[in-house]
Amino acid sequence: MGAVISVSNLCKTYTTYQRGESFGETVKSLFVRKKTIIQAVKGISFDIAAGEIVGLLGPNGAGKSTTIKMLTGVLFPTSGEVHVMGFVPFRDRKHYVSHIGAVFGQKSQLIWDIPPLDSFALNKAIYAIPDTAYRAQLDRMVDILGLGDVITRPTRVLSLGERMKCEFVMSMLHKPQVVFLDEPTIGVDLIARESIHAFIREMNSEGVTFILTTHNLEDVERLAHRVIIVNHGEKVFEDSLAVLRRYLGDKKTVRVITKSPIPVPHGVFGRGVSLLELAGDKEVVLEVDNALLPMNDFMSLLASLGELQDISIKEVDVDKVIKAIYNELPHVT
Repeated sequence: MGAVISVSNLCKTYTTYQRGESFGETVKSLFVRKKTIIQAVKGISFDIAAGEIVGLLGPNGAGKSTTIKMLTGVLFPTSGEVHVMGFVPFRDRKHYVSHIGAVFGQKSQLIWDIPPLDSFALNKAIYAIPDTAYRAQLDRMVDILGLGDVITRPTRVLSLGERMKCEFVMSMLHKPQVVFLDEPTIGVDLIARESIHAFIREMNSEGVTFILTTHNLEDVERLAHRVIIVNHGEKVFEDSLAVLRRYLGDKKTVRVITKSPIPVPHGVFGRGVSLLELAGDKEVVLEVDNALLPMNDFMSLLASLGELQDISIKEVDVDKVIKAIYNELPHVT
């Protein structure tokens, strides 16, 4: 499929002024101000195909929110180009917004003192949704999210999970083709999170494109087809989660439980094996670098530790990989 979102050499620069700390410097700044240029986004480029779910990640202050605001048309870029579904967001905003949706975990579209159903009716009027299409879309999303009579209660009495589900309904009543998600599961419980994940996957199966910014890496692992990582305003990674994991090498995390105390001195497991956790004299968590020690050879090593009671093998946690990228800041695209 062709790109539904195309970003080329996108830059955003802010100008601020230093006031000074002392009273004298403050007074002086009324007449002579020292200018400071802040480069929030520095030449980011990427394409997103129709029907993708892409995670846009980065630490606080990395430039994620500024990038999203330019993609939604809230901010105009200092330089570079942005095209979404053929629109230039900041220039075509009036027509563009009817084709996109947004869910912000820390900013609500619902009106606090009235039921979500009344807020939905307001969006119906704003987007001029025909009665039949509105009712069909509303009933379908309420059913998928399991909201039932929740939408008839005042928003202020709803739980956080219930409110976030209603935020999704609010944002998708007009059937947007592209939806921006900013921390959509922040603070919600496990059951509500799984329900939201299922809803996103359902909508995505029908061709809706999602751009997800989050610090909850479970959202990324469960949903994202691809990851873009930005830091200090620059893109430092863009590829699949599988490639992201290989950034630290072909490694596995192995938890081993033996029936008798492990005879190998603590921390000495041979080349390619590192001790991550010592949970007792019969249980250890190891990191195995398969580039240095093939898994078959590692299994032979385990046999020398004694009779095994249990063993589990999993990929390196994605949060560990992303933390390494944040700290080292290489360009690994």
